[in-house]
Amino acid sequence: VNLKKPCPFWNDNSHCGIRDCAVKPCPSDEVPDGIRSGSHKYSEEANSLAEECEEAKRLGAVDGSLSKETQQAVLQWTQHDDSSDSFCEADDIYSPDAEYVDLLLNPERYTGYKGPDAWKIWNSIYEENCFKPQSVKRPLASGRGDDGGHTFYKWLKGVCVEKRAFYKLISGLHASINIHLSARYLLQDTWSEKKWGPNVTEFQQRFDEVITRGEGPRRLKNLYFLYLIELRALSKVLPFFERPGFQLYTGNKSHDSEMKNFLLEILHLAKSFPLHFDENSFFAGNKKEAAKLKEEFRLHFKNISKIMDCVGCFKCRLWGKLQTQGLGTALKILFSENLIEKIPESGPSYGFQLTRQEIVALFNAFGRISTSVRELENFRNILRNMR
Repeated sequence: VNLKKPCPFWNDNSHCGIRDCAVKPCPSDEVPDGIRSGSHKYSEEANSLAEECEEAKRLGAVDGSLSKETQQAVLQWTQHDDSSDSFCEADDIYSPDAEYVDLLLNPERYTGYKGPDAWKIWNSIYEENCFKPQSVKRPLASGRGDDGGHTFYKWLKGVCVEKRAFYKLISGLHASINIHLSARYLLQDTWSEKKWGPNVTEFQQRFDEVITRGEGPRRLKNLYFLYLIELRALSKVLPFFERPGFQLYTGNKSHDSEMKNFLLEILHLAKSFPLHFDENSFFAGNKKEAAKLKEEFRLHFKNISKIMDCVGCFKCRLWGKLQTQGLGTALKILFSENLIEKIPESGPSYGFQLTRQEIVALFNAFGRISTSVRELENFRNILRNMR
């Protein structure tokens, strides 16, 4: 990942995660030979920062180290990436600023990144990239009317199924991220220990039907819609991974085989479910119009992936980039069904290709949404016991 790319849409130096919470390179002897760029850790020397900024730095810092097992695996990885029509603005892995990050050492959770900066990110995504006219206000957005979202949902109902689905996917992704932050909230921070766990109040503020004026349940429905879309993509991409020549390159041949078996087991399980979502209804009209709409759809999503470089908190940026790329990869799969069906059993797959980064993003993003669904059930049980 490249966490140092500048925001392409506005000069964003307002948040401590970028300007004051400086980063320094990881010592060179900690970086495996196979990695081109240096890892980094957050500086702990900025003692004069404001309290909230200090908290955001500590909670949002990215641990740039790698486990010993990962270091060995990186040395053995074989480059098999290939450029193809993509829904995301992927990071250039050859950039001097690109670095490997161990996701297990950087769990997604509450970081203290909130307020106007975080709002600006989501507002830009919804207002400028969801095909929505400026005159139609989102429910609970600033400057919204007093009609409880009636105008917005009337507009949404009137647009084509593709544009409606696009909004629901973004809303589902937003809901999923909010569930993660509510489920892994910093409940206690003392010199002896940090305690992370579910924050029911935070969850209710985002999803309670009364507090959100009916929006919460809609957001959760969109989360399930996103889950079904990505599940469908996993079932569709099975032939790509089933080929004998496909390897995961973990650095250990027996481990490669074991990991591939686990991977195929997950994909076969996804395929064993009934129809998750019929993407064939997408772009099904006039061919010329359908092709134009599909390209608009792709460019809008690509724009959202670029907005992730404007996120001020590095850890939030890391997981935002990963989850948008995961969803973008799922969309790429769903709209490449004909190419996937033509993949030969042996030899290279020229028509359809997934880069290593797309594969990592696809499965980790689905893991995040699966976690959201599980945590949602946990919150339901907590709230049930509170009554």
